[in-house]
Amino acid sequence: MSITLPPKTLDVKDSTELRELAAKHWDVTVVGGGLAGTECALQLASFGIRVGLIEMRPKEMTPAHKTSSLAELVCSNSFGNQTQGTAPEQLKWEAKKLNSFVLSAATTHAVPAGQALAVDRDKFSSHLSLLVSHSPLIQLISFEVKDLDSLPRPTVVATGPLTSPSLSQSLQNHFGSDFLYFFDAIAPIISTDSINFDIAWKQSRYDKGGQDYINCPLNKDEYFNLIKEIENAKKIEPKEFDKTPFFEGCMPIEEMVRRGHQTLRFGPLKPVGLKPPTAEREPFAVVQLRQDNTEGTAFNMVGFQTRMTYSEQVRVFKLIPGLENAEFLKLGSIHRNLFINTPQVLNSNLSSKKDPSLFFAGQITGVEGYFESTCIGLLVAYFVKAHLQNLDLTPPPRASAIGSLLNALLDPQKASHFQPTNINFGLFPEIPKGSDKKIPKDKKRGLQIEKAKLDFENWEEFKKITNHTLEEPTEKNLIP
Repeated sequence: MSITLPPKTLDVKDSTELRELAAKHWDVTVVGGGLAGTECALQLASFGIRVGLIEMRPKEMTPAHKTSSLAELVCSNSFGNQTQGTAPEQLKWEAKKLNSFVLSAATTHAVPAGQALAVDRDKFSSHLSLLVSHSPLIQLISFEVKDLDSLPRPTVVATGPLTSPSLSQSLQNHFGSDFLYFFDAIAPIISTDSINFDIAWKQSRYDKGGQDYINCPLNKDEYFNLIKEIENAKKIEPKEFDKTPFFEGCMPIEEMVRRGHQTLRFGPLKPVGLKPPTAEREPFAVVQLRQDNTEGTAFNMVGFQTRMTYSEQVRVFKLIPGLENAEFLKLGSIHRNLFINTPQVLNSNLSSKKDPSLFFAGQITGVEGYFESTCIGLLVAYFVKAHLQNLDLTPPPRASAIGSLLNALLDPQKASHFQPTNINFGLFPEIPKGSDKKIPKDKKRGLQIEKAKLDFENWEEFKKITNHTLEEPTEKNLIP
């Protein structure tokens, strides 16, 4: 089939021009060039479906983005645990079976991070940007969508938690009052050569995964002094955030301190499994830093998301032993996040109950985490394909990781108290006991993973998948 597309990237001036171009040049519009939108667009192209991918950057920037690259990582550079037998690893296993383009890029540009999959964020986003730009079936469009009604259908909205104010208002108008908001915060990044290795040392917790983390030890006095300074530091308190709850998985460090002076010692600063080479015992507390780029020249402070002012961050964090001369390549910040009440307002295929040709993907649906967002973008590509072909899609099995994640989004019992969720074993269905005896936790999780893999491989949609899933995702896979 001969395909004619306008030159890349298109700079569209208004919604009328957008609709006219869509009618001629693409079948599905995807709004948002983050992880979910990029994955969704690439998957649709691999199905032979023409896509118009809209991204407002660099015309309009968000409070957290710094570049115009697709799939830019604005918070951590970690895609979570990849240890076999864990819930996050099972989600990755399933996504690999479905040939996730984001997972392939993350694996290609991985940096050492112990048991986690962390990436060089610049090389990762450049990789995916090139895949999109080289695909003959994807047209990248520079345009800020301000109104849902201006979009051609079908459309996938994957604008994420940093959806622009105008589009947020349009979503509010579309859905009514069923919106929820929460804070998100970004941790500082430090130049490796400014860290004092006379004090700090490299080690992964319990020595699992190599010497991938930099550790800064604190004794009791140093720890409680740090707590005091965090409490007393000047904070940025935007009025628009005053009544917005924090998400537990990305809690600013000062909020954790507010919950109790020992909270950090049982959270990101827990010392268990870590001991300096010259010490006889574990420190009172440990600050960990995780590699942020391939070269290992930058490390981010694990768990140190913050809303402190920039000057206070520098002052307070230099009190940490080993960071007294730290050079901060990027300081922490805080921004508003948005998500919709999915169980209340979306259908089982993540389309709007008010408009079945309007789909939603990624963090805006109420998943939390880079890879969870990616997987919902991947899944929505299958939903959209079924919609275009007027077919019913068998949803992923309930026992699978991606099925459990989808179930958590759609559970009607959560509609009154819906909160974002990461993938975790609490989302998986219970394993029947077979007796009154309690199943040990490790055995139970092993059985849940075993059931997830078996059911996933028997999933009708997975068995129907053709050539595009037989090879690693590359540019050639995007040409039908």
